[in-house]
Amino acid sequence: MHEIILLTLTGEDKPGVTSAMTGILANYEIAILDIGQAVIHNTLSLGMLIQVPVEAESSPLLRDILFKAHELNLQVRFEPVADPDYDQWVEGQGKSRHIITLLARRISAAHIARVTDIAARHGLNIDNISRLSGRVTLDSTAESRTKSCVEFSVRGMPADASELREAFLKAASELDVDIAFQKDDIYRRNRRVVVFDMDSTLIEAEVIDELAKEAGVGDQVVAITEAAMRGEIDFNESFKRRVALLKGLDATVLENIAQRLPMTEGAEELVSNLKSLGFKTAILSGGFTYFARRLQQKLGFDYVYANELDIKDGKVTGEVIGTVVNGERKAQLLREIAAKEGVCLEQTIAVGDGANDLPMLSIAGLGIAFRAKPLVRRSAKQAISTLGLDGILYLIGFRDRDRAR
Repeated sequence: MHEIILLTLTGEDKPGVTSAMTGILANYEIAILDIGQAVIHNTLSLGMLIQVPVEAESSPLLRDILFKAHELNLQVRFEPVADPDYDQWVEGQGKSRHIITLLARRISAAHIARVTDIAARHGLNIDNISRLSGRVTLDSTAESRTKSCVEFSVRGMPADASELREAFLKAASELDVDIAFQKDDIYRRNRRVVVFDMDSTLIEAEVIDELAKEAGVGDQVVAITEAAMRGEIDFNESFKRRVALLKGLDATVLENIAQRLPMTEGAEELVSNLKSLGFKTAILSGGFTYFARRLQQKLGFDYVYANELDIKDGKVTGEVIGTVVNGERKAQLLREIAAKEGVCLEQTIAVGDGANDLPMLSIAGLGIAFRAKPLVRRSAKQAISTLGLDGILYLIGFRDRDRAR
């Protein structure tokens, strides 16, 4: 015979609280069935589900806990748990779990209220809430560099996953935040390969547009590029048209363009952190090898696949050499890299912004539309628009304190 009691303690955090309380329980040979602890702004909340044998019920156990709590200036509460309630809790283990990740420059109560309301309306129960980002400064001048992330661990399976996703997408758009919803499984914790689009993903430009400006055909190429990114023109056809317009361009301009291309916010931090943990990284680009190789040299990518501009007598011919890296080719390359590295597709991450990235985003374990067009945001599994590329670290569970310095 036994009694199950939920013991909760709250108060100022200080070293030795957990040790003192569990020491008392140990003296009475009490079994701990569950335990959880959190500290918010130096305020401790400690909960333990304990099994008290009959012979201990008349002992001074609860009195000793009360005295120690008073000595430590803590509030204590005892709540009996009925056996059927405990059995129901045990039966719940193994049920589906998901992670909701909320990202913004600054997170407000309105953001959390909206996310948790959506979760509740779709039958998801929150088990844990954690802040992954560092402590936020109140200095308004640092607003553009601020990053905030809160992660919710939830139990349950939504009745309609597509409806839940639409609700999160709508909330993200209206609140100017990003909301990711992922299954919390072994693959999420064991991603090993990350592949990136280059133009408008790793760099804040479309290289072909920059080349077109130098060739005096900027407006024509931009119009074709935008139509292709929206999915209105077949990539192969649009690419052929754009490259043909570059015919006669002096090859010396490639170096000038490479030197002025702005790298996307968070790109260097993301890649350096991934590499420090042994991730394999790749550029799979519908752009040009010349520029992708420069990024490889700077950031240390393991693989680079892009299009080779044909240059003869110091001039661009308006053609490319070899197979065009289009959407289907990107997906094929992702499969090949995963096989070479000995990982399954569920352990891969793909990041891109355009319609031609959707094939690889759809087969990766984690497909992320980064600052993408509406069509791509709606189609990809996850999307990030409010933070830089290093926001992806939050989606794989990184805390700011885990990042390489």
